Amino acid sequence: MKSIYVGNLPFSASEDEVRDLFAAYGDVNEVRLITDRETGRPRGFGFVRMAPSEADTAIEALNGTELGGRTLRINEAQDRKPAGGGRGPRRF
Repeated sequence: MKSIYVGNLPFSASEDEVRDLFAAYGDVNEVRLITDRETGRPRGFGFVRMAPSEADTAIEALNGTELGGRTLRINEAQDRKPAGGGRGPRRF
């Protein structure tokens, strides 16, 4: 499976709405919209998982299209970088 980043989603977008959008290009295995941990409000982005060839077709077709008046930014999701300050170990 390939993970697709879906950015600039309208805050009103639902998982079903995103699934329907991508389903035109193949089987959607998973849709996950990200919410703020503290408030539970949508953060305006999410992830979709599809077979690699179908995912590539969906990315090419949907990137730059509009949903709910917002231009979607769609690309292959990148692996998360490790969290941390990046300045090396602290010495006291």
